[in-house]
Amino acid sequence: MAETSGLQTPLWRAIAVYRIAALVYVAILVVRNVGAYERPMLAWPVLALTAGWTVFTTYAYAVPARRKPPLLIADLLVTMAVMASSAWIVGPQALKDGKPTLAVAWHVAPVIAWAVAGGRRWGIVAALAMGATDLVVRNHYDQAAFTGTVLMLLAALAVGYLVGIAEVSQRRLERAIQLEAATRERERLARDIHDSVLQVLALVKRRGAGLDGEAGEIARLAGEQEAALRTLVTGRATEPVDEGADVDLMTLLDPYASATVSVAAPAGAVRLPSRAATEIAAAVAAALDNVTRHCAPDTKVWVLVEDEPSSVTVSVRDDGCGIAPDRLAEAESQGRLGVAQSIRGRMSDLHGTVRITSAPGQGTEVELTVPRTP
Repeated sequence: MAETSGLQTPLWRAIAVYRIAALVYVAILVVRNVGAYERPMLAWPVLALTAGWTVFTTYAYAVPARRKPPLLIADLLVTMAVMASSAWIVGPQALKDGKPTLAVAWHVAPVIAWAVAGGRRWGIVAALAMGATDLVVRNHYDQAAFTGTVLMLLAALAVGYLVGIAEVSQRRLERAIQLEAATRERERLARDIHDSVLQVLALVKRRGAGLDGEAGEIARLAGEQEAALRTLVTGRATEPVDEGADVDLMTLLDPYASATVSVAAPAGAVRLPSRAATEIAAAVAAALDNVTRHCAPDTKVWVLVEDEPSSVTVSVRDDGCGIAPDRLAEAESQGRLGVAQSIRGRMSDLHGTVRITSAPGQGTEVELTVPRTP
């Protein structure tokens, strides 16, 4: 069933208004044509049932929790029963002479309700069921008889399509609201961080810029962390609203290129869903950060991207100090989860794999593979 959203509320109100207006039209036709019916006395109880069901459905559909298959099926069956009674009450001869059924115009309401609740497919099912009942009751198959069924099918298609657009618009609106709230919170945090942490890091960087030894190393690290923190609090504002939209992975990896980091990629764009590309870029950033933290400043790093039909593989290889065989397990046991969470965790969320090849003094290679199949 289609999701119930605030954008559907006006449609349900419109159905209630239409049903009431159709009931008034039915009552007028019964009063005018009751003399031509075969069993005129039975027309009044059916009209009373029609009025009662109109009141019931008006209140029932007003609550979103009640717009479920039981109520929809009951609405369709009651309307079909009212229409079917026309064959006995109005009579075949009167129907053949052009007299309308007891559910004329009123029988379209459940078709529209099905289209609003379940989209075009549900609306088409209800329209076919109601149209078949109408044809059986009229017992003649000409252009005039088929017109009503065709009109119901068109109404079901149009309303179902409108509901689909409304649901997409609702999801995009909610996403835009969430993004706006996140952006405002990020801007607030950026102001607070700028007034405290960034200023301290910038001060440490300036004071220790010309020093040697550990003081100079601390100044260098402070400068790197200042740049990373500025990117964190300002760079996410460019994220696309639609997380399922395709982006070029290289637009996220190319900024990592530097004098010590070489990025190699295919000639064409490497298109991936936005979320997958963002997670891969974050995992690569974590791998590069490990090189910065644990290797010499002049360590060379090569980032290689391989675009295959079934998967995308990103390799991060360095010629640094390497990793001892038990170092990763030891770090995880100590609560240092850089590789476990920043790399393996991200790839696991994407149903990808991580392969780490390393030995002390021989560098490290981190291979990230993500399948293209969702």
